[in-house]
Amino acid sequence: MQDMASLLEEEELKNIQEHEVVQGTVIQVSHNEAFVDIGAKQEIPIPKNELAYPAPESAKDVVSVGDVIDVFVVSKGGENGYVLSKVKADKLAAWKDFDGIVDRQEVLSATVTQVVKGGLVAAVKGLRAFIPASQVELHFVKDLNVYVGQTIEALPIECDIKKQRLVLSRRKLLEQAREEKQAALFETLEDGQTLHGTVKRLVDYGAFIDIGGVDGLCHISDISWDRVKHPSDVLKVGQELDVYVKNFDPDTKRISLSIKETVEDPWFARVERYAEGQTITGKVIKLTDFGAFMEIEPGFDGLIPMGELSEKRIARADEAVHTGDEVSVKILHIDKKRKRISLSITKAAHDAENEG
Repeated sequence: MQDMASLLEEEELKNIQEHEVVQGTVIQVSHNEAFVDIGAKQEIPIPKNELAYPAPESAKDVVSVGDVIDVFVVSKGGENGYVLSKVKADKLAAWKDFDGIVDRQEVLSATVTQVVKGGLVAAVKGLRAFIPASQVELHFVKDLNVYVGQTIEALPIECDIKKQRLVLSRRKLLEQAREEKQAALFETLEDGQTLHGTVKRLVDYGAFIDIGGVDGLCHISDISWDRVKHPSDVLKVGQELDVYVKNFDPDTKRISLSIKETVEDPWFARVERYAEGQTITGKVIKLTDFGAFMEIEPGFDGLIPMGELSEKRIARADEAVHTGDEVSVKILHIDKKRKRISLSITKAAHDAENEG
C-alpha cells in the first residue's frame, strides 16, 4: 500500500510542470511570505514580492489562510521543491484580459510607483505600465515625482502582449474631458462676458486661467492697468478672480481674457486730480526719439514732446534731460479718449520767470 501511495504521489508531482499555472491553497501566512499547498510533498513558500505587484507591506495584505489561488511554476527543484509566483500567474491572466484593450479604449486605474527616464511606471491589474512624460498632463510637467503614490485614470495607447508592453496616456483622457467642456462652454461664451476663474499656470507672457474646465490666456498686458514685469509679481497659481472675455475663436479653441478690464482704469481717477495749465513736478523715467516720459505719480505718466524739452533746438532728448532728473512741467493738454497727457518744461520755466 505504501509503495502504491508513493507511486501516486510521484505521478502527481510529475504532472506539475514548469511554466504552467496551477491552483494552490494558502496554508499559512506570515509578514514576509505565504505557504501554499499545490499537492507537492510540502507547502511551498511564496515571498511577498511574488504575491502582488507592487510588493505589499505584508503578505497578509494579499492572501489569507484557506484562500485558493492561481500560482505560476517558475521552476522545479531547490530547497522547497518548487519556486512559485502568484504575480506571474496574475500577469498571465491579466494579459489575456488586455487583448484588444486599445481598440476598446477602456479606462484603466493606474497606481504610479516610480519616476523613470522619460516618464512614469505604474501598476495596472498587477501589470507594469509605462506613462510617457508627454502623456501625463496637458502641459509640460517639470517634476513628475508629485505623481508617485497617486492612483490616476488613463487610456491604453499601446498593448503588446508578446512583449508584455503596456503604454498609457492620461493626457488623452484629459483632452477628451477638455473637449467636452469646451463644447459646452463655447455654446454660451460671448465677447464682453465677465466670468469667475482660477489661475492655473503662469508663464513669462501671461497667465492661463481656468474658466470652467477650459483655460483662457490673459496676456501680461491685460493683467493690470499698471506695468507688470512678470505675472508672478501680481498673481499666484490657485488664485480665484474675475476675468473679462476679450474675444474667442471656436475653431482654434483660443480664449483671450483680461483681468484689468474687470476693474475701472485707475488712470481716470488719477487724471481727475490734475488740470490743464497746472504746474507739477516729477521724475523723467524714459527717453524716446520724440521726447521724454515723466512720472507724474507711480504708474501715471505724461509725455514731454521734443519741442517742449528745451528753448534750444535739440536733436535728442538727452541733450536736455536725463533719466532720473526731477523736472517742473506745465500740463498742456489732457486727452481722456487716448489717455494721454502732454507736458512742457519750457512753458513751466516761462511761467516761473513771469511770476518772478
